[in-house]
Amino acid sequence: MFFTYLRRELRRRRKAALVVASGLALGIALVIVVNSVSSGMSRAQDKVLESLYGLGTDMTVTKAAEPPGEGQTVRRPRFEFDAQDSDDDAEQSQDIVMVQGFESLAASTVSDVAGQDGVADAVGGLSIRVMKVDGAFKRGEVQQAPRQGGPGGAGGEGGGEVRGGGAAFDVDSYSAYGTDVTKQDLGPLTSSKITSGRTFAENETKAKVAVLDSAWAKEKELAVGGTLTVSGTAYKVIGIATADSGDATADVYLPLAEAQTLADAADKVTTVYVKATDSQRIDGIKQAIQKNISGTTVTTSADLADTVSGSLSTASDLASGVGKWLSYLVLAAAFLVAGLLTSSAVSRRVREFGTLKALGWRSGRVTRQVAGEALVNGLVGEVGGRGHRGAGDVLLDGLLDAVDPLRVGGLDVDGGHLVRGVGEGLRLGERQVDVGRGVAAVGGGDPDDLVR
Repeated sequence: MFFTYLRRELRRRRKAALVVASGLALGIALVIVVNSVSSGMSRAQDKVLESLYGLGTDMTVTKAAEPPGEGQTVRRPRFEFDAQDSDDDAEQSQDIVMVQGFESLAASTVSDVAGQDGVADAVGGLSIRVMKVDGAFKRGEVQQAPRQGGPGGAGGEGGGEVRGGGAAFDVDSYSAYGTDVTKQDLGPLTSSKITSGRTFAENETKAKVAVLDSAWAKEKELAVGGTLTVSGTAYKVIGIATADSGDATADVYLPLAEAQTLADAADKVTTVYVKATDSQRIDGIKQAIQKNISGTTVTTSADLADTVSGSLSTASDLASGVGKWLSYLVLAAAFLVAGLLTSSAVSRRVREFGTLKALGWRSGRVTRQVAGEALVNGLVGEVGGRGHRGAGDVLLDGLLDAVDPLRVGGLDVDGGHLVRGVGEGLRLGERQVDVGRGVAAVGGGDPDDLVR
């Protein structure tokens, strides 16, 4: 009897159930869409910032900038070449390796940071810049000009004139990063994927090996097994890394000890990458590090996001601000519509429920019957939601192929991150739409209230 009555009621009231379900589902879906766009913007921005920090990094610690003292000047690289004879065509080459930004921290800062409460792990790295100058510098020759003799006088030698000589140089500059090979789960290299060869082994702390960024390696025509020479030291290329998004942090990755040796920066690091035990404690950890370790600047992903400008950050602010209030407005409208539809459904079914009670149905039986209708309509909504999800997946896949890279704060960003973020939010929200359809399909609020 239960299933017979259920089948007949669903067939007889399918239009009413569809109207009620669609009305409430529309409001819920609109709220989910707005929140999904906002969530997608945030996810895309986090993905962009992740390419700067590396996977798993919550904050970085660097040396606080200090203004130059009185009489101090900005340090500049100095090249030294010997002048050659005019008939000497030999080229000269020199590499200048310097710490990026000329600012560094003591290597002991890494252990100091790791000892702070709430820090799960910390690892140091050294960013350096390599300037390679190739060319020839020839010495000019002094040629004596003959002196013109006057009337009654003899001619002689005149003043000299420098001729020939000159310089012709090519300057090539690239970035390198010294990574702690014993802790490779933190730092910029984690945001790149090894696409050829291998990464560093834990015992290669002083090995003459290097991992190259794929774009730079292609430009320089280097591959796994090749050799990169820096300041006269040959490094074997053991791997090629491709950045997950945007530009790579460095063109060349070396063991930390080797980078320190090349830059004459023994026991120095430029950046400490920090992983927190709890993401909710990041602000507290930042304050503790700045208080306990002087002369440092702590930067979190939130701080970095505040400095990012461009289409993504502007859209994220718009979605978070305007989208939040729009969500509240739509949600209120959805509840209002649901209330009106529920009241209408109750008034239409009062006579029906009274008839059922007159026939001997108890309140519990009526409640179970209405709950059964809600369950079936919920399952129908689930099937419809899955169909919408499949259509959404197809649409998102098309957008991923068609979307153009974004330019955010000077970074090249794969626009697909935004689409993926929105898609994840939509997929999470579809089940809420299904639930809304199932609840709305009851069309009569609490069954116990209807049969009183």
